[in-house]
Amino acid sequence: MRLSPAVLAAALATPVLAAAPAPAPSPDLAAVQAHLKAVQTMTADFEQTNAKGQIVSGTIQLKKPGKVRFQYQKGVPLLVVGDGKALTMIDYSVKQVSRWPIGSTPLALLLDPDKDVARYAKIIPSGRPDVVMLAGQDKKHREYGSITVTFRRSPGAPGGLMLDGWQVLDAQNNRTTVRLANQKFNVPIADSAFRWTDPRPQGPRR
Repeated sequence: MRLSPAVLAAALATPVLAAAPAPAPSPDLAAVQAHLKAVQTMTADFEQTNAKGQIVSGTIQLKKPGKVRFQYQKGVPLLVVGDGKALTMIDYSVKQVSRWPIGSTPLALLLDPDKDVARYAKIIPSGRPDVVMLAGQDKKHREYGSITVTFRRSPGAPGGLMLDGWQVLDAQNNRTTVRLANQKFNVPIADSAFRWTDPRPQGPRR
């Protein structure tokens, strides 16, 4: 079952959280910052669920700064690639390409090693001692929705945390959840992984 481009865009391309005054220091926020600084590459399996309960899966490859690839399961004609500058969504079923600056998406929190997380998000209660949750919203543009990133405490992971996924709530209260599994950190990933084929007849080729 495939997700529509609009649903995918809500999950991956919500505009980035606006800068806000830094919250009081907390051990959990420091751990999140340590995790993000320590991770240079990551591979994982992902499962994405939309508000209607539709589920698609695939694999993710991430390489800092700014590179990411969401490869969807067979039969889903979508691809999302970050090339270091832009996040591109390709819908091969309709030969459509959409692009956003990476800095204008929540993935900037994961892809930019220099981003000060404390200015864009805050720790919220998770209700579980083994889970750390980071949440944020652009206070000036609530129509952009909100994002919550979930980490699980794991002594062997970078910074003692394992990135488990994220959840986006859009302005219409539609919830999209991305969950990760089989995460591997700081493994070799070739830059060729972040190339893609443009389906548009007259479009540029990558």
